[in-house]
Amino acid sequence: MNEWTITPIFYVVVVVVVVVVVVVVVVVVVVVVVVVEVEIVVVVVVVVVVVVVVVVVVVVVVVVVVVD
Repeated sequence: MNEWTITPIFYVVVVVVVVVVVVVVVVVVVVVVVVVEVEIVVVVVVVVVVVVVVVVVVVVVVVVVVVD
C-alpha cells in the first residue's frame, strides 16, 4: 500500500489538467459548431483524437513519475 508515496497534490494537478483540457475541447467544439457548421462526424473525430492524446500524455506522465 504505497499509494500515498506520491503527493496528493500531484493527483490534484492531473485532475485539474484533465478538467481544463476537457473544458477547452468542449468550448472549441461548441464554437466551431455554432460559427462554422462543420459536419458532426469531423467534430467527433477531432474530439476523440484530442482526448486520446491527452489521456496518453497523462498516463505517460503518471508512469514516469511513479517509476522515478
